[in-house]
Amino acid sequence: MHWSDDGILLATRRHGETSSVIHVMTRAHGRHCGLVRGGGGRRLAGVLQPGNQLSVDWTGRLEQHLGTFKVELSNARAAPLLDDRKRLAALSAACALCEVALPEREPHGPLYDALLILLEALADDDLTWPMVYLRWELGLLAELGFGLDLDACALTGATEGLAYVSPRSGRAATAEAAGLHRHKLLALPGFFVGERGVGPSDDAADDIRAGFALTGHFLERWLFDGGPAKMPAARQRLAANFASAPTRSGGI
Repeated sequence: MHWSDDGILLATRRHGETSSVIHVMTRAHGRHCGLVRGGGGRRLAGVLQPGNQLSVDWTGRLEQHLGTFKVELSNARAAPLLDDRKRLAALSAACALCEVALPEREPHGPLYDALLILLEALADDDLTWPMVYLRWELGLLAELGFGLDLDACALTGATEGLAYVSPRSGRAATAEAAGLHRHKLLALPGFFVGERGVGPSDDAADDIRAGFALTGHFLERWLFDGGPAKMPAARQRLAANFASAPTRSGGI
């Protein structure tokens, strides 16, 4: 069995004295792992960094076997971020979420393309990258069948002035419809719905904190609750970098 593909390295683990087992998110073959001979040596140390874009060739006697990878570096995505703690944390969080949340060998082309967009945003000077990251988490939820319903108010059908999300159903609501129950809801950052939303405040930092609280809640509730996988520590560290103020409109 043999195939070639483009991939983004998610994780690498030492195997024996000189080899490594890597997990790669590929465009056509999904999240795939394999053995890299010599992966534990100096020659490949700079190549096998999470977030790097690779050209990979996989070979295995049978499809279900671990198999071996031959890898070539296509784009060193990780190196330019080493001096930026928050951007590097975002790269680590996205890779960790893909590693633990995506079923092995199940293609998710749209999510792969969205991850490339995120990597470009992290490398760019644009300060809106946290919003790109949070939209990517929304896309991850949707790709795995847990999309939030942010198109209209669940109670009135209104498409303007959306301000909250139900922590149980994932459906949006306007401030007027939420009424006295708003303290039980999650704040909906305006950049998730464009001009149709009002956001928790006029402060972009507050919007971002609300975004991390919102996506984090549904990642925990719908992807990790009761399952063997846990919220990756890398994602927790990223959220902590932005958590200098309350992130919800109230308790749940």
